[in-house]
Amino acid sequence: MIYFDNAATGGFKPDSIVSATTAALKFCANPGRSGHKLSIACLERVYSCRKLLCEFFGGYSYDRVVFTKNCTEALNIAIFGSLKAGDKVVTTVAEHNSILRPLEYLKKQGVRVDYAPLTADGEIDNDAVIKLCNKDTKAVIITLASNVTGAAPDIKKIRAAIPESTLLICDGAQACGHIKIDMKSSGIDALAVAGHKGMLGIQGSGALVFSERFNPAPVLFGGTGSESYNLNMPDFYPDRLESGTVAYPAIISLGEGVLYLNSHLDEDIQKTLKFTQYCHNELQAVEGVKLYSKPNPYGIVTLKLDTMQSEEAAYRLSEEYSICVRGGLHCAPLMHEALGSDGLIRASLSAFNTQSECEQFVAAIKELAKK
Repeated sequence: MIYFDNAATGGFKPDSIVSATTAALKFCANPGRSGHKLSIACLERVYSCRKLLCEFFGGYSYDRVVFTKNCTEALNIAIFGSLKAGDKVVTTVAEHNSILRPLEYLKKQGVRVDYAPLTADGEIDNDAVIKLCNKDTKAVIITLASNVTGAAPDIKKIRAAIPESTLLICDGAQACGHIKIDMKSSGIDALAVAGHKGMLGIQGSGALVFSERFNPAPVLFGGTGSESYNLNMPDFYPDRLESGTVAYPAIISLGEGVLYLNSHLDEDIQKTLKFTQYCHNELQAVEGVKLYSKPNPYGIVTLKLDTMQSEEAAYRLSEEYSICVRGGLHCAPLMHEALGSDGLIRASLSAFNTQSECEQFVAAIKELAKK
């Protein structure tokens, strides 16, 4: 099979990550929940992974790296832990349901939500985001890269133009591990990380990395291994947001992913950009094919065929050509509405794919376009 569904979950893991995760499964205690040597050793490794993530993303302090099971959980902590009735937030129509659905729920609780549109050429409208903000805006909640088209906002421009008091909360699901992100220089207050995509970790890994001025309340309550006499959640991070046993093997895989990216990120960016550039160049003039993406470092190539619906095309690519892609709305309904789409074919490539696989994909699309 040719795996072009990396935006859903990374299809290939380097050997170093597989080995580290396997070792974590073989020798696994509950980190910090007991006083014996193995529990303490596991806790120290979790701490080292916090440090790796904080440094990789230009974060603020190690204790403000909270591990989650995925990016959705991280966004839920950031959103529900910081917003209340009467607050005003700005987001965009390019967002994933992991932002749209929490905000839709909070709208019913009295939170005001304004949605910035796309530009005429399908990009995220930075100026519209800025214009929607005022001194009363509690937060801008925005993706760093659309999971549908790879469209990306100018985060530094937005941060520089919005009120200093406004929090900047970013969905990094499609961007983390694909581009360099420095939270401090970009002014990002909270970054939600998917561990199992560009970060190369296994499923069940994720994180929320946040600044000293962002203080989300807990949304999950339970044991932390600290202050067990206290019936309230601890008032310090990360314990305040990490109830229950953490996913130790998943955390180890994420930390190992950071180590891999520290020495491969620049090379991987160039390879992924080259692949999307090739697919775009080959398909843009094909009759019956409409492209919705542009060359990008996130590996996303999105298109529509005149000859069939996206779900049927994805099925046929799988069954007839052994190529894995995703068809449909990609959990981003407002983005498709803005694009005038009822569903698109999304091929999402990674640096572990090959030029030959890209050529086979292009040939398959050209054949389907003719049928």
